[in-house]
Amino acid sequence: MKRIRPTLSLMLFLAALVGIAAAQADDQPVNQDDQNLPTFKSNVNVVNLFFNVKDKHGTLIPNLTKDEFQVFEDGKPQTIKYFNANTDLPLTLGILIDTSGSQRMVLPMEQDIGAAFLAEVLQKKDLAFVINFDLDADLVQDFTNSAHQLRVALNKVKINAPPCGGAPGLGGGPLPSSCRGGTVLYDAIYLAAEEKLKNEVGRKAMIVLTDGEDEGSRLKIHDAIESAQKADAIVYVLLIADRGFYGGFGYSGDHEMKKLAQETGGRMIEVGNNEKKVKEAFDQIAAEMRSQYNIGYTPTNRALDGSFRKLEIRTKEGYKIQTRAGYYAQKPKS
Repeated sequence: MKRIRPTLSLMLFLAALVGIAAAQADDQPVNQDDQNLPTFKSNVNVVNLFFNVKDKHGTLIPNLTKDEFQVFEDGKPQTIKYFNANTDLPLTLGILIDTSGSQRMVLPMEQDIGAAFLAEVLQKKDLAFVINFDLDADLVQDFTNSAHQLRVALNKVKINAPPCGGAPGLGGGPLPSSCRGGTVLYDAIYLAAEEKLKNEVGRKAMIVLTDGEDEGSRLKIHDAIESAQKADAIVYVLLIADRGFYGGFGYSGDHEMKKLAQETGGRMIEVGNNEKKVKEAFDQIAAEMRSQYNIGYTPTNRALDGSFRKLEIRTKEGYKIQTRAGYYAQKPKS
């Protein structure tokens, strides 16, 4: 397994959320044939948005047209340059799986259902990788399109935590850190975004299987969120936990995981240790990935000053939009 070492310094990275594409002059009309193309023909800054549309019951809404949408950046309306209602752009997907002591009872379920999901969702042009995290973050499978290799990688990961005597959580207090071991969750998300997803093109996503508890990361939750936003990566969190492990004291990582998912355009789905709910959660993610809309626009604010720009998409019917909260307007690499 390749060991990924967390880095201490945080640099200003290229905002992958601001794509550099090629088009004619920025103010030149876009041909109808170009409406579905995610690139333009001169050096202009293009913001790409992948998103889902749902009604008040959470049902996905397909087949909407460009005229149904309005895009706002920092509250100011933007002109949509291209639109695609059924994007088939390549998908780059990272599976991040928690192998700390708290996942001991649920890991086999995660491995089996996760492998089945990858076999179902990956198309020929898609790629996926697998990282597990506990005391460190390990890249157990680099980019591949092979569902077999991904299954082998998932089956290879093991719980890395010292054994503890007695029943978990008993004795009048939470399970001690020495039993749980480390869980460098935030570091793993940062490294997946920075080392694996940042330089990829097309659709990018992570699925994080964890109880949301971080212990030992050098980075903070805001670093993890920022790195995912800069990599233009949607993050889904399957909040999976063996509740008995905590001896009735519960776990507190759900707030941070919900924030991570919402601000990157994904969702947190709490499944506990219920196999049926885990399968349903993976099915929901697969359905959302298959029904993404894609919008691109050139910002009216041309300054590449590294600032965070808030994004909003609205529909005429007032449907719920699931997309990222914003992007960082940074200069491209030379």
